[in-house]
Amino acid sequence: MIIKPLTQAEENIMQIMWRLNRATVKEIIDEIPLPKPAYNTVSTVVRVLEKKKIIGHVSEGNSHIYYPLISEADYMHYSVDKVLRDYFKNSYKNLVSFLVEKQDMSSKDIAELEALIKTLKKGKS
Repeated sequence: MIIKPLTQAEENIMQIMWRLNRATVKEIIDEIPLPKPAYNTVSTVVRVLEKKKIIGHVSEGNSHIYYPLISEADYMHYSVDKVLRDYFKNSYKNLVSFLVEKQDMSSKDIAELEALIKTLKKGKS
């Protein structure tokens, strides 16, 4: 499945869709914090997501019930791969070095990361 990049507005709607799993446009709007966008604005974003094959719908009466076609985990993988490719030359080492050096990771965070790496290495042995 080819995943297409999402705008910030599309990602915001998808966060709601992944949480609710099925929703009408009205139910999506109910989950958005104040100030609420116009119904037509959210409806347009939802239609774009459907055109991108990120969500689908079923008709129930006069309503459309929308549901995710890709999982949040799949989109997370896509996003991390894109960041890795676009900013870190496809190098996990560069990514982890950036996180450790630039994000003020605590000694505890670094120790947990080292423990995770050891655990993952054992699983691949």
